[in-house]
Amino acid sequence: MLELSILGFLYEQPMHAYELRQRISGLSGHIRPVSDGALYPAINRLRAAGMVDKQADAGSARQLLVLTEAGRAELLRRLRDPSEVEITDRNNFFVLLAFLGYLTDPAEQVAVLRRRLTFYEQPASWFYEQGRPLRAADMTDRFRRGMLTLGAATRRADKEWLRTQIAELEAEID
Repeated sequence: MLELSILGFLYEQPMHAYELRQRISGLSGHIRPVSDGALYPAINRLRAAGMVDKQADAGSARQLLVLTEAGRAELLRRLRDPSEVEITDRNNFFVLLAFLGYLTDPAEQVAVLRRRLTFYEQPASWFYEQGRPLRAADMTDRFRRGMLTLGAATRRADKEWLRTQIAELEAEID
């Protein structure tokens, strides 16, 4: 999630690490604040892989982080073929959505959204009994029932949004 965020924000424009950290925190910080101890090693890994470079910022002693052509290609590859966790985990999926518009082919965007919709079509729960997912109606604990009720409502809204976006994108393709 962190590396995808770095690639995505640097795709938009070169920036200082501090600004990059603020943007990433804005995207996911309320859930997972970005520390320097996580950000700088991720930047260094991307630099070592030739995806990010540093360049002098005119009129400043600070360095700008710049996405290389290899970094651009990697971002687009990851958007076209996201990992399983980027499809199944809500927070990771939101990061993916933040940059999915950089894919210019609507068919590629549809393929990603269909993967998320397919994931949602599978029975799931936070609680299971003998391998069977439990529903809100199965719960006697009001807080667990609340979790499942809220989760089901979110799932329904997400599926509706996904179906709408897929239909709109497919209309653009035709």
